[in-house]
Amino acid sequence: MSTRREFIKQSAILTAGTIAAGNSFAINFLKKPKVIILGAGISGLGAALKLTENGYDVTVLEARNRIGGRIFSHTIDDNDKIVVELGAEWIGDSHTRLKELCKELGLDLINNRFDDRLIYDDVFYKPDDWDYSPEWREKFDKILLSYSGMTEQEKIQLDKMDWWRFLMNNDIPQRDLDIREFSDSTDFGESIRFVSAYSALAEYAESNKYNEMDWKVKGGNSLVINSLAERIGMEKIRQGHKVDAINYDLNSIKIHCTNGSTFECDKLICTLPTYSMSKINWSPVLPKEKTDAMNQLQYSRINKSATLFKERFWKDEAFSILTDTFSHYFYHATKFQNSPKGVLISYSIGDKADIMSRLKSPQREDTIADSLNIAFGDVRNLFEKNVNYYWGSDEFTKGAYALYGKGQWFSLLPVLKEKINNIYFAGEHVADWQGFMEGALITGEEAAEGAMS
Repeated sequence: MSTRREFIKQSAILTAGTIAAGNSFAINFLKKPKVIILGAGISGLGAALKLTENGYDVTVLEARNRIGGRIFSHTIDDNDKIVVELGAEWIGDSHTRLKELCKELGLDLINNRFDDRLIYDDVFYKPDDWDYSPEWREKFDKILLSYSGMTEQEKIQLDKMDWWRFLMNNDIPQRDLDIREFSDSTDFGESIRFVSAYSALAEYAESNKYNEMDWKVKGGNSLVINSLAERIGMEKIRQGHKVDAINYDLNSIKIHCTNGSTFECDKLICTLPTYSMSKINWSPVLPKEKTDAMNQLQYSRINKSATLFKERFWKDEAFSILTDTFSHYFYHATKFQNSPKGVLISYSIGDKADIMSRLKSPQREDTIADSLNIAFGDVRNLFEKNVNYYWGSDEFTKGAYALYGKGQWFSLLPVLKEKINNIYFAGEHVADWQGFMEGALITGEEAAEGAMS
């Protein structure tokens, strides 16, 4: 049997001889596979950068006429260069990979933590004037501590009920339950009656006290996207290329776009949300288990309504309010931006988000003003502009991020992530840090590693 050194030597002789003779076999033997990536969000671009840095031929196909996907920074005031996030907002303190990437790209992070006020039953409470009851706080702390000792089977069992039912089973008082509904539904984008109890408990037990709502990029989160694209090369990113058909087998993958463009590759990384994946004509069809999982997974309905005010009447940079109104949750979206003007974003979820999105602009502004009136009186005279984006009707996602319901975390996620032949799947919906930029980035890089193996 040849030793490893002898094999390398023989391979080198064969390669040199065949190349000199013009034989293409050795060239093809050495050539790295061509990889196409679907989606120019942080998952797709993270994968593309890793592959590019390792010498792979990469093309990214993006259906939108912009890059970034659900990372969507918007300049709401051109004169003062005021930027708000209409998409992904927070980088958690535990999100080590994304923080490392920002450092690599030379991007600064700014504090994006808030001190929640509360509007409940038409009463406004300042941060130090409200809390959960002492009895519930003590019980919930014990629940969080117990998470680390749970067995895999106990977690699977917990996944079979929703978060509302879990809290009720633990005898949460009604007022505490109401406040948890306002707070926790903000995290998940839908009522706590719809989210897996395991998914919820795992997030709170593994997060810090700010629930990973810690940082954002100075100048806008889209700077991460722009910096990634610059390193990859914009010529490798094809915007306005919506994929409508994919033919694949063990040896090749052929892709067709609605604009008539066609591509071929050896390996494919799909970072699309499940709605867009389901609209592709896959040939052969994807395995039934995967299509069933795609059809079962829902995405949260989140509406971001950003109101630019002539002055920051709320005074506190860390200002936010949880409310029982249609506006749901307000937070200061222009922390540390140099302008007398400021933006409060009304972040509404579920049915509230759907209703807010359907209001005409004057009605939406009235709804926002009515909510703020409880704390500040009439602020309509300070309104300058309102910009609204509803992720529930987004053309490509039909939601903000994946929402794992009862019995879905352990059954759907592994199926959605599983590769098929030379097709790899990534995105926030198959991440441990689900719903965050961190998770999307990690899964993209993991898919790239798989494609290089």
